[in-house]
Amino acid sequence: MPALVGHGLHKRFELKGTKRTVQALADVSLDIPAGTLSALVGPDGAGKTTLLRLAAGLMRADQGTLQVLGIDVAADPQAVQDRISYMPQRFGLYEDLSVQENLDLYADLHGVPKKERTERYARLMEMTDLGRFTARPAGKLSGGMKQKLGLACTLVRSPELLLLDEPTVGVDPLSRRELWEIVRQLVDDERLSVIVSTAYLDEAERCSRVFVLHEGRLLARGAPQALRDRARDLCFIAKPPQGMPARTLQAKLLDAPATIIDAVPQGGEVRLIRQPAADTDALAALLGGAPCEPVPARLEDGFMVLLRAQQQQKSAAPSAKAAGVTVSGDADETVIEVKELVRTFGDFTAVASTSFSVRRGEIFGLLGPNGAGKTTTFRMLCGLLPASSGFLQVAGVNLRHARAQARARIGYVSQKFALYGNLTVQENLEFFGGAYGLRGARLRERMQAVLEQFELRGQEQSASGLLPGGFKQRLAMATGLLHEPEILFLDEPTSGTDPLARREFWRRITALAEAGVTVIITTHFMEEAEYCDRIVIQDAGRLLAIGTPQEVRQQAGRAPDMEEAFIGIVTQSRERRAAA
Repeated sequence: MPALVGHGLHKRFELKGTKRTVQALADVSLDIPAGTLSALVGPDGAGKTTLLRLAAGLMRADQGTLQVLGIDVAADPQAVQDRISYMPQRFGLYEDLSVQENLDLYADLHGVPKKERTERYARLMEMTDLGRFTARPAGKLSGGMKQKLGLACTLVRSPELLLLDEPTVGVDPLSRRELWEIVRQLVDDERLSVIVSTAYLDEAERCSRVFVLHEGRLLARGAPQALRDRARDLCFIAKPPQGMPARTLQAKLLDAPATIIDAVPQGGEVRLIRQPAADTDALAALLGGAPCEPVPARLEDGFMVLLRAQQQQKSAAPSAKAAGVTVSGDADETVIEVKELVRTFGDFTAVASTSFSVRRGEIFGLLGPNGAGKTTTFRMLCGLLPASSGFLQVAGVNLRHARAQARARIGYVSQKFALYGNLTVQENLEFFGGAYGLRGARLRERMQAVLEQFELRGQEQSASGLLPGGFKQRLAMATGLLHEPEILFLDEPTSGTDPLARREFWRRITALAEAGVTVIITTHFMEEAEYCDRIVIQDAGRLLAIGTPQEVRQQAGRAPDMEEAFIGIVTQSRERRAAA
């Protein structure tokens, strides 16, 4: 019996408060065999979550048929729900309850007999490594541990089909690897059918089948190899000239869409995909003599070929003029200085004696596992949280004594996009402009500038809460840059976004850095560390590594990429602490 069979699925939604409708799914047909691990991938708004919610019996298709485990889900959703488990993006843990109490609650809700629970709990605690934390409140767990607990609660009964909606969004690489080991174990050992939506193409690479959705339509399906083949013989690695950051060469390549489909920094070099119609001579001319070698295609390469073809160059990467902000000053000037910074909460030390400095125009990355102390460090740098002790100076202002004065010179974009969803794009810009002290003609001038720079023209009267994810990200950036800050703080700004949106985002950040803006960013996408001039890796509140991406990879035993370097450095530190 197949896990899922859908034919001609259509689903529309009416936008709340408007007469407009959105086509979430359009004529989607797919079949997924039992006992397999399948991935749904695609940009924001592609229809991935809608398809999973249809499969879970939480909504009905407008047209088409959908069978899950041989059951017509529209005719008998309860019969489907009795045999599947579904973990949405925001799984409902009860943060005041302990790990064990959350498990018991979900076991009660699913009617799991008492006699079956002991063995099931033991298996789940072994898989998730949460056995040591059964008495800890869920709210006190790190982000990665919360996701593992959510998965354990989803599995308190033995489902025949598991639906996971972006289970690793906001999770660090170490926890992400652990979550995937659990999923892989369920498929291999229990022959469980699993359908997962994901923004990480390296995760989809592990699946037996991949379904690519775009604007509600199914663009491609098949084994990862079939999708990789779309980029066969088009992928290369180029070495930037001496002294040129990889992101600078990447920006130059992205600005030549007639020759280049995609480009991304990788290990200090640039991985690129050339257009099939562009010959190697055109590529060599664009690279200006930079060494270039062919490499095998990855799933992400095939995905980017598909999406760029859909774009048809309508949304080419923004030009270097997208910055819209110019900061004058010496490039060697230190704009952030941190010495022996400490932050405690009661008897818990979140940040212990951290020291570093950041120069004007640098892109500086704060990396670390969930619960490592990087968000606390980040909030102290922004002036949102006072330090317990130590020296902290931002834009020439001592943050321990004049936080409000420093905040006037910085911009901030939070992970959750602190926009007012019921306000329009224009109203959000007016509100945040006023909060930054902009008034009258100056505010109108800056609003017009950011609407143009972030391609929000025509969206002024749209409610920001109804915008697609990529537009929300642009609006958040626009509000953070309205007052032309010297320093921009970005807290996991690309969490959950697809590769296409991440390329556009980083093209803008590169332009900002070239204009002299200093950028401080936290991220769980290790490929994004390659855009940074320097990075810090923290864990348990302590600084483990600092330097250029290349220096950090060397510290990790010449790791091939930043993800391996990150996991190696954090794992070695934890092993040393455990042995001490």
